Amino acid sequence: MDEAVLEALKFIIPEDKIFLREPMAKHTSFRIGGPADCLVEVESVKQLKELLAYLNSQNGKREDIPYFILGNGSNLLVSDKGYQGIVLHIGSGMNRITVSGNTVAAQAGALVSQVAKTALGCGLTGFEFAAGIPGSIGGGIVMNAGAYGGEMKQVVQDVTVLTQTGEEMILDNEKMEFGYRTSVLKKMPYIVTEVTLKLEPGDPVKIKEKMDDLAARRREKQPLEYPSAGSTFKRPEGHFAGQLIERAGLRGLQIGGARISDKHCGFVINAGGAAASDVLALMKEIQRRVKETSGVELEPEVVLLGQF
Repeated sequence: MDEAVLEALKFIIPEDKIFLREPMAKHTSFRIGGPADCLVEVESVKQLKELLAYLNSQNGKREDIPYFILGNGSNLLVSDKGYQGIVLHIGSGMNRITVSGNTVAAQAGALVSQVAKTALGCGLTGFEFAAGIPGSIGGGIVMNAGAYGGEMKQVVQDVTVLTQTGEEMILDNEKMEFGYRTSVLKKMPYIVTEVTLKLEPGDPVKIKEKMDDLAARRREKQPLEYPSAGSTFKRPEGHFAGQLIERAGLRGLQIGGARISDKHCGFVINAGGAAASDVLALMKEIQRRVKETSGVELEPEVVLLGQF
């Protein structure tokens, strides 16, 4: 890390929130990833604005200082070589959740599960589907996360974002351009700072029953006992990725420490000591075999970071 860059960061972020050569395996649900040159824990929107002002020139992103916005790392595969740049971690320092009537406002670093628990506690229904999603609300909004027939698109009222120059904007549901596992944030370099959800009054007992039922279904169907990034591939139109992988005879296939889950073929798990190269090699083999057997091209849902 260049000394001038490090000194500039110290003017914005307390020194004890700046970590050099930080192992990214500590920050991903896969428990995989080499060191980032630098990781900073962002604790406020003010800090984030100042960081963006420094890291971006008037002409856009400075090529000499690449950076990556990290939430809970639940949909991320980081290279074994790590990341040559600065990771801006939006986590527990920006996780405030407030409720007003039927709306829930959550900062980007709040965990989706905690937002669901807050909604339950206030007798608000409509977010039960998300209770088991392991990511942060900011990351969930970027990819329009969903489960069990629900998705963020159904409950988002608006999203507050920062542009690369630190300008604040509020995007309503329509401007978010939500689609299957995508949103306008996949195309535009905006950074989520807060989300407002519009929910409905409900019976706390029934809300809790639904959340408990979905949690039981997750435990039964998904390999929650192993590190993973959730569903490895997007659902192909007219198909289910897990079924295509199973029909290709790949259940239990293992490369290094990476394995196709015996419980759910749509999950690649870290069965123990997996490297990012193991996971990527297994993903490519899955894509090859599924294409060969069914003619369907699987598209990864997992985000890759670093040089592979």
